[in-house]
Amino acid sequence: MKKIKGTTWILVGMLLGIVVGYICHENAADAQAAKDIAAYFSIITDVFLRLIKMIIAPLVFGTLVTGIAGMKDSSSVGRIGIRALGWFVIASLVSLTLGMLFVNVLQVGHSLNLPLPAVGAEVQLNTSGFHLKDFITHVFPSSFVDAMAKNEILQILVFSLFFGFGLASIKGETAKTLTTALDGLVHVMLKVTDYVMKFAPLGVFASIAAVITVQGFGVLTTYAKFLGGFYAGLATLWAVLIGIGYMFLRGSIFTLLKLLKEPIMLAFSTASSEAAYPKTMEQLEKFGINNKITGFVLPLGYSFNLDGSMMYQAFAALFVAQAYNIEMSFAQQLTMLLVLMISSKGMAGVPRGSLVVVAAILPMFHLPEAGILLIIGIDQFLDMGRTATNVVGNGIATSVIAKWEGALDEEAARQDVSLAGKKPVAVALEKAQR
Repeated sequence: MKKIKGTTWILVGMLLGIVVGYICHENAADAQAAKDIAAYFSIITDVFLRLIKMIIAPLVFGTLVTGIAGMKDSSSVGRIGIRALGWFVIASLVSLTLGMLFVNVLQVGHSLNLPLPAVGAEVQLNTSGFHLKDFITHVFPSSFVDAMAKNEILQILVFSLFFGFGLASIKGETAKTLTTALDGLVHVMLKVTDYVMKFAPLGVFASIAAVITVQGFGVLTTYAKFLGGFYAGLATLWAVLIGIGYMFLRGSIFTLLKLLKEPIMLAFSTASSEAAYPKTMEQLEKFGINNKITGFVLPLGYSFNLDGSMMYQAFAALFVAQAYNIEMSFAQQLTMLLVLMISSKGMAGVPRGSLVVVAAILPMFHLPEAGILLIIGIDQFLDMGRTATNVVGNGIATSVIAKWEGALDEEAARQDVSLAGKKPVAVALEKAQR
């Protein structure tokens, strides 16, 4: 019998989660009982996400440091960094523009015709941290240990840059020993990732079951137009990203998408970018990307290249304006997009980060902050789509930059995805059997 793929198990977990969640929702005595049942499912989800989080910090640190130390000169690091950030800025602008376009064309909020809420209505979201001064100072760690403990990706990234450049500047046996040790750390953490990922279907099942138990299917019906418009926008964004990727990668883009299928489904079902990070790194290696590029670009992408989240922010902010019949001129909308692009950087790792950003910028444009309450109920379903899109965007970005740098194994990228990552002898034998 053929071995069942991890993607299939994740899909099975999703479907079972929907069925079990629906049964629990229908048989729960009341809303509180449904929440109590969902809390038991959440135990499994929380354990799985904790296992994933314990991998992230050492994996980011190890891959980034060895990537920088392995560069022949500092100019390579600067060139790759500039190319990556340039791509991220353009991708962010495209995502925000598409979000603005779809919400204006579909007019998803105008049918609500809501009265303005009372001043000071509570949204229960902490928006106080989104000030330029606080953001800039927060990027730089006061303690590397504290940054590792809290999984502060941006702070780990900053320390890793300094550590990597310092290691690259040292010659001799000490540098070689330390580089070898960190490279070994990366391989060990990838092996740990394989072990943790065996629990992914169970984590996916529990995550979906908990949401459906509390929300039921009714919430999807109520907001069908909003959800439909948002996912149509995401589909268009996927088409744009894949089209741009095809310009650089040609037919290899389809091999890449097949390899990314499992991390995409994992991100979608858990609504967690962190859950998909280790598997994304592993699949990009199978695609033929040099680990030095992946280790440098992918952590940057998880902080600065959240394409799905960017589209969501534009979509949600303008939806609130439409719901309360507040007209915004094109100039105001354009200004909002630029503010969103700047204020959203570094939101990775922040609980409900996209919601927090939207809630923070609404008062700047005289929109009711309490309007965010309109979509909190379905945010989990929105988060699933935007998180999966983030994986696609970062996978394509890393692959294109590797292509520019000549760090992409063209033969591996073109090969049959079913043979990806296998030893040359195994590939030859499998081809011969076919």
